[in-house]
Amino acid sequence: MRFRSLAIALSMIGCSAGTAHAQGFTLKAPPKIAMVYYGAKNDGGWAQSFDEARGRMESALGQKINYVDSVPENSSVVEPIVEQLIKRGNNIIIGTAFGFSDAFRELAKRHPDVAFLNAAGTTNGPNLESFYGRTYESQYLCGMAAAAASKTGKLGFVAANPIGLVNWTINAYELGAQKINPSAKLTVIFIGSWDDPVKERAAATALANQGVDVIGQHVDSPTVQLVAQERGIYGTGHHRDMRQYAPKATICSSVWVWDKFLVPEIRKIQAGNWQPPANGALVEMKDGGTDIVGFGNAVPADKRAIITAERDAIIKGKQIYAGPLSSRDGVQRVAAGQVLSDPDLWKMDWFTKDVVTQK
Repeated sequence: MRFRSLAIALSMIGCSAGTAHAQGFTLKAPPKIAMVYYGAKNDGGWAQSFDEARGRMESALGQKINYVDSVPENSSVVEPIVEQLIKRGNNIIIGTAFGFSDAFRELAKRHPDVAFLNAAGTTNGPNLESFYGRTYESQYLCGMAAAAASKTGKLGFVAANPIGLVNWTINAYELGAQKINPSAKLTVIFIGSWDDPVKERAAATALANQGVDVIGQHVDSPTVQLVAQERGIYGTGHHRDMRQYAPKATICSSVWVWDKFLVPEIRKIQAGNWQPPANGALVEMKDGGTDIVGFGNAVPADKRAIITAERDAIIKGKQIYAGPLSSRDGVQRVAAGQVLSDPDLWKMDWFTKDVVTQK
């Protein structure tokens, strides 16, 4: 996943709402699926989460799913690759990048008999659906785990860019932490990149040097977890189960479970009269957005039970951004009895109490 500007925070406003397209889409041939990954299928993060989901999707759907990996966010590259996939008979194309948005919009217009889905995309149409997950749900739970494992209440977070979908994970992480320890404080370092292990290492090291004893992340690589393990502290991962890389340090990971969303969606396409939401899908945990895995021994059993109960509550409809809620500057952001709207989530440019941001 690579978002290059604030465009996603503005373009996907209202992502989970909106009226479906009036006339449903129906395939003219049996479904044949292909996936297009931005990164290498074994990148350890975003692209690999899709590739792992692909295997589970093959089992659930009973068919082989083709894929192409390491496709850059460049329409002049994306379009010929997808055109070739379509020539080979693939009629459901699943993309995995914000930077595929324009190419998929043009391809969907050019091929009205092909269904297109694109993770982290911003374009939609009668045969095109962009989708993303409510990552703040799982990051809220990881924040709870971080506070449960912390001895100092000093938490850290390495993030890419201060845009809505990153800010909502940071705020949720702190809100979750304060559910366990009301005195917990979160220091965030933005590195200006989604996947730069050198910058990730520098930021994680700086946080450890400041006395942080648990570090979370919204960046792609496992480097933050590796630094935590090297420094004898704890971490929470993003995209995938980061215990693969730092089993002694990683106490919780926010993971993508794309198959839980894509398998039912593909079955809708297969059934005919598919009507993708006009503004795309912002997927909740219960429908296959993100989830959590892996409590380490540093999280006491009683706290694990509390976190598990909160996960169950989220699946049943608990709202993370329910009022009353104010930002760190004292401005009320959500009134009592209200819930932050999806447009306001995408535009989130504020931080909750006890979040300290650095660059």
